[in-house]
Amino acid sequence: MFYMVRLCKGYVYICKKCVTMRSTMQEVMQYMKIMFASLGCDKNLVDTENMLGILNDKGFEFTDDETQADVIVVNTCCFIGDAKQESINTILEMAQHKEDAVCKALIVTGCLAHRYKDEIIKEIPEVDAFLGTTSYDKIAEVVTSVLEGKGFNVVDDANRLPIVKEKRIITTPGYFEYLKIAEGCDKHCTYCIIPKVRGNFRSYPVEYLVEQAKHLVYNGARELILVAQETTLYGTDLYGKKSLPMLIHELAKIEDLKWIRIQYCYPEEINDELIEAIKNEPKVCHYLDMPIQHASDNVLKRMGRKTDKQELLDIVAKLRKEIPDIALRTTLIAGFPGETQEQHEELMEFVDEMEFERLGVFAYSPEENTPAASMPDQIPEEIKEERRDAILELQQEIAFDKAADMVGRTLYAMIEGKVADEPAYVARTYADSPDIDGYVFVNTSEMLMSGDFVKVKITGSAEYDLIGELV
Repeated sequence: MFYMVRLCKGYVYICKKCVTMRSTMQEVMQYMKIMFASLGCDKNLVDTENMLGILNDKGFEFTDDETQADVIVVNTCCFIGDAKQESINTILEMAQHKEDAVCKALIVTGCLAHRYKDEIIKEIPEVDAFLGTTSYDKIAEVVTSVLEGKGFNVVDDANRLPIVKEKRIITTPGYFEYLKIAEGCDKHCTYCIIPKVRGNFRSYPVEYLVEQAKHLVYNGARELILVAQETTLYGTDLYGKKSLPMLIHELAKIEDLKWIRIQYCYPEEINDELIEAIKNEPKVCHYLDMPIQHASDNVLKRMGRKTDKQELLDIVAKLRKEIPDIALRTTLIAGFPGETQEQHEELMEFVDEMEFERLGVFAYSPEENTPAASMPDQIPEEIKEERRDAILELQQEIAFDKAADMVGRTLYAMIEGKVADEPAYVARTYADSPDIDGYVFVNTSEMLMSGDFVKVKITGSAEYDLIGELV
């Protein structure tokens, strides 16, 4: 039997064995049902899972149905305009249930709560409590206080580091999980609000992360995806040096863990020790998420980035020389204030030359209280979107060619599920991160389970995806 918690991308299942009821609350609290709407990035998802673990430990039940929820928690995002609007719309939608007899508390957590608490209090009075980005470990206190008719709004200092001892409730399919290794960011790019919302860079201790990882693997995770606002600086605040390679080696000792995937590596912080760890540690996927944002020196400087075009060329060349089969993912911003047509074309030429295996593009979104938002020469929305679409169209051609080039290779892949009514399964290779990259469709009549690792020979491609058969 399973409980469900509704998240931004649909429904995810929580094994009932993880939701053990305990008589630790007052009788009136014991059977309160809580629904979570978790929005935004994978780092937010980790916070949601930690809050679920805390509430589970206190004896609360969970539901996927907002009409049956005594308490609704919306974990929000405000990174860009679209994310902010989605968060506001979700809060407004959930606020309607306060008029019903069932819903007794509406709680807003996360980035929007941290940044816009006063505005939400004024505009959406149905919200009963707020928890900022560094306060989610206080969720049980907040829920209890609100249900008892007391106010409880906590937006702690953005540099606080919450440590959760309760076991996370896993809400992904279970065979992969995100491991958040740090909070905050020290980069202060001119377009980004994250340092003001999430605070300075703070690493979690290795021992804490290894303990979390063991719990996740014990509960079925075969792949751990390391995330933070920036992973490459892990440990500099605790150990006096970049310690991501050391963390990788410690995680690799976990017996049933098969893959370690690294996200959000800033190019200027990638050093030889990290490259060697990716190259030589068998459990580390030859995959690197490395956001570069642009390739024009002028634009990069105005963005507050720490690399120039030549340095980007050099690090890509080095990674591909040392790890020939590495899959590189990057992220770009189109239409940054002052970007000229020539600078846009320079970025297009760079994308064409680099041939990144994976690439995403955002149209620039001006965020309040960031330097870029007040820069002159803001680009009209239609031009930003045109430039974004032009890059995506170019990348589509590159990606399709890259997929076709995979034909004939034999790779290990992790099964994600079965294709309905077909003798085939959906899987991912080392080159594909869940939800954002492609898939390999494995033709076989054998019985396989999600999380199984199989050897697949690639026999064809279909746009971004691959087609293969069991070896």
